[in-house]
Amino acid sequence: MAIIGCGGSGKTTVGRRLADAIGTQITHLDAEFYDDEWNKLPADKFAARQEELVSADTWVIDGNYASTLPIRLRRATHVVFLDLPARTCLWGIAQRRMRYRGGQHTNGVYDRITWSFITYIWGYRREMAPRVRALLAEHGGDAQVHVVTSRRAANRLATELERAART
Repeated sequence: MAIIGCGGSGKTTVGRRLADAIGTQITHLDAEFYDDEWNKLPADKFAARQEELVSADTWVIDGNYASTLPIRLRRATHVVFLDLPARTCLWGIAQRRMRYRGGQHTNGVYDRITWSFITYIWGYRREMAPRVRALLAEHGGDAQVHVVTSRRAANRLATELERAART
């Protein structure tokens, strides 16, 4: 399962629920891409790491990273695209900041809020979401693609997918 969407959209929360339901660990692409000092993994190594991750029989990966999204889409059976409003995502990162007080969390998720991150979130639906939709159309294959536009819809979908995974 590939869980994609804007920062603060709830990828980790939905991904964790689905990983638990199918009995696997969730992989956070931020934890694969950045080290403890915010150094980035070279693009070729990042792509190779994702090829390795999706070669497993069962996986849940959360993260956007459009440049390598085709790797995940080619092997995904399900894709959850959290296409939430900017205000909702900004509220999500504010809540995360209050809960964890910044830095890297023990689950590998980074809480680094910069002005460029805020402007990225604000413009995500206008600038990035169309690119994600095009990648889904081009590389999604036979995956079941679920696009949700609210937290309530995301929770309903996660509950439905949890039930389906357990039966």
